[in-house]
Amino acid sequence: MASLKDIRRRIRATKSMQQIFKAMEMVAAAKLRRAQLRAQAASPYAEKITQMLDNLAGAASELDHPLFRQREVRTTALVVITADRGFAGTYNSNVLRYAEGRVNEAAAGAVQIVALGRKARDFLRRRHIPMLAVHTELPGEASLDFARRLTADLTELFVSEKVDRVEVVFTRFVNALVRKVQVEQFLPVGGATTGGGKDAGTIFEPNPERIFAELPPRYATAKLYAAMADALASEHSARMVAMGSARKNAGELVDSLTLTRNRLRQAAITREIAELVGGAEALK
Repeated sequence: MASLKDIRRRIRATKSMQQIFKAMEMVAAAKLRRAQLRAQAASPYAEKITQMLDNLAGAASELDHPLFRQREVRTTALVVITADRGFAGTYNSNVLRYAEGRVNEAAAGAVQIVALGRKARDFLRRRHIPMLAVHTELPGEASLDFARRLTADLTELFVSEKVDRVEVVFTRFVNALVRKVQVEQFLPVGGATTGGGKDAGTIFEPNPERIFAELPPRYATAKLYAAMADALASEHSARMVAMGSARKNAGELVDSLTLTRNRLRQAAITREIAELVGGAEALK
């Protein structure tokens, strides 16, 4: 059984950790509010531009735009969005388990990973899963510039026919307590839509070529930015919940250790009293 000194040392250490957990919970809550606002602001634009391209998908087939081009899928690039840091419960592991399952189920080389975040990179390296590209040191907030650069890289992979499809797996933010892993097709544009004939009667001004030269890249950037904003909000909410649970567990441990310490102290005092009484009786 641990000594009274050991129990006191454990109580001090646990109280220190409890304060750290509380600070991390408060920081995550503050960051969650900003990330949630960004995710909510990005979602309507991404939905509207997706709907617009869905309605114009028929005209794209006539123009033979490279981002709308459907090919036989031999190779899929799977963009896995995780975090650079841990202490976020199952946030990273849920996404990574899905990615690992996709790689294991597919033929060798059929699914290639584009890893976002150090957690994805480290997880895949430990399992010797090859990566097509790695992006670490992610921005602290959803960044449109980073989304543009990543979109350009993914577009180049698709247009050069190194991959036949690009999918994004991320964590969809529902609320502070609910998150779910989501997989969305990123390229080709319109591949998951059903609006192939909805463009009848559409008037293009100035002309379809110019419009489709601008619209698909904007759509791709908006879709990727919205996914990253959702993922970041999910990360902060998961960290807030995990640190809240850790703080609560630390408090319960302190209470248990305090009770054990009091019992040991009472036993020690009782033993000392018994020894004094026994000594006094012996002197008589």
